[in-house]
Amino acid sequence: MNITYLGFLAGTVTSISVIPQIVKAYKSRHVRDISIWQPVLLNLGMCLWLTYGIIIGDIPLILANTFSIICNTMLIGMKLFFKEDDNRRVRDYITEKHPTTEEI
Repeated sequence: MNITYLGFLAGTVTSISVIPQIVKAYKSRHVRDISIWQPVLLNLGMCLWLTYGIIIGDIPLILANTFSIICNTMLIGMKLFFKEDDNRRVRDYITEKHPTTEEI
């Protein structure tokens, strides 16, 4: 097995791992439980890996980290963009889930 194929496989698996979170956040508009620091720090690390990959000319590193940076940047954007929706949903949840004294 060519070692480059292993690099492509590893990069593909780790890069697509964030896609389910992006899809869920986009559909639900709910990112309250996602820490902003996880994708920010992950992006910082991936930018360093991308720089390293460019310096050594490693295509799997370059492609995997470029894709992952794009995905995590989308997650950061949704965290910032959906922030107000998260606050509204907390109020709605509290109001809807607790019965009033008349209902009891």
